[in-house]
Amino acid sequence: MKFSGFGEYAVEFYDGLLADNSKPYWEDNLKTYREDVRAPMEALLAELTPEFGTDFGAGKVFRPHRDVRFAKDKSPYKTHCGAVIEQGRGGGAYYVQISSEGLRVGGGCFHLQSDQLARFRQAVDTDVHGGALERILAKLRKSGWQITGDTLRTKPRGFADGHPRLELLKHRSLYAVKSWDPDDTLHERACLDRVRTAWRQVRDFNEWARDHVGVSEKPRR
Repeated sequence: MKFSGFGEYAVEFYDGLLADNSKPYWEDNLKTYREDVRAPMEALLAELTPEFGTDFGAGKVFRPHRDVRFAKDKSPYKTHCGAVIEQGRGGGAYYVQISSEGLRVGGGCFHLQSDQLARFRQAVDTDVHGGALERILAKLRKSGWQITGDTLRTKPRGFADGHPRLELLKHRSLYAVKSWDPDDTLHERACLDRVRTAWRQVRDFNEWARDHVGVSEKPRR
């Protein structure tokens, strides 16, 4: 199946799910999810994988059900559909998501386990690799990306107060995101070009993460 845009009712489907996150709503609108959301997302990912998956990772569309075992919020369904190309969580990722808010893309280190965090800080600590990351992030900001992630309130142990990249060292996750409100492009083939262009912009960041953070040797939590 060739990607031709998300379906006409994709955004409305998630508007409704926000208002009624229940099994009856899901079952009543399952056909819309499959045809207007899931199938286009799978087609989008299939077309982008040859360029971005080579020597990087496999692509997948995330399941729509939430893991509510330890969550206070027992809503059964995710209010977005996300897909990713990655080797393993934290070591760089090409991410795309559709929801009632429109389209979102991202890249970088969405979750770092302790071994990955140690490698991240070791790289950031050096002028060569840390300086390269600073330049990559500055370029992304200039192109309209938001740089975000979970951070410590204080400096990590073992680093000086005056470290030139102290703010980067405080990160426990670090990623870039860019979003578009719902528009006509979302439902057209041009949406593929939008995602491809964004992923090309975030490629240097992902490759830095792949080379200096890598995949965790610890089991997923």
